[in-house]
Amino acid sequence: MDRRTVGAIMVVLGVVGLALASLFMLFYPRPTTPELSPTLNGTVIKLPEPRYDSDVSVEEALLRRRSVREYTGEPLFLQEVSQLLWAAQGITDPRGFRTAPSAGGLYPLEVYLVAGEVENLDAGVYKYRSQEHELVKLLTGDKRQELCTAALEQDWVKKGAAVIVIMAVYARTTLKYGDRGIRYVHMEAGHAAQNVCLQATAFGLGTVTVGAFYDDQVREVLGAPENEEPLYVMPVGRK
Repeated sequence: MDRRTVGAIMVVLGVVGLALASLFMLFYPRPTTPELSPTLNGTVIKLPEPRYDSDVSVEEALLRRRSVREYTGEPLFLQEVSQLLWAAQGITDPRGFRTAPSAGGLYPLEVYLVAGEVENLDAGVYKYRSQEHELVKLLTGDKRQELCTAALEQDWVKKGAAVIVIMAVYARTTLKYGDRGIRYVHMEAGHAAQNVCLQATAFGLGTVTVGAFYDDQVREVLGAPENEEPLYVMPVGRK
């Protein structure tokens, strides 16, 4: 076999290899990240079913949405917490699609609830499970002050009846999209946070998006695994 034939074969094999690699990346199944945060005694709280209609239109919610940093201190209802979490990352389709669009349907976001004053829910740190629409308890006790300290002592963080924290596992998206996936994750977090803002507005609640905090301290307060990066801290309360 002469050199030209060998060279041609090598080129063909290279092209085939690249094609197979491209197909692999295109159809690679959604990466799954195991639940790394331990549950507290297996405590699971099934949330009330979310509502799918409202007397407040999307247009009205957009018009009325404002950043709110002062709260009355009154507790939230568990139904309201359920609705806010569903707005952030709830399931909206039997195929697993959620309330916020996600690049490649990879869903890199993880949502935590730091509960302080919520009726029928003990103070503590919880993780939201979208598929089951439930909370898993991770830590006991009111952690709002610790979260406030991690957020550069922004008082409104500890004054909200509860705080929603949006985290991200970048690898779920970058595995497919490379560094571009980082941008996609940030876009998705913005979608989820705006959903929370609009849902809070529709309920007559106040919230604000906080981005200034020490990442490691937030992760420590939540008891979150190392592969989760905090992107938003959102106190929610009555105004």
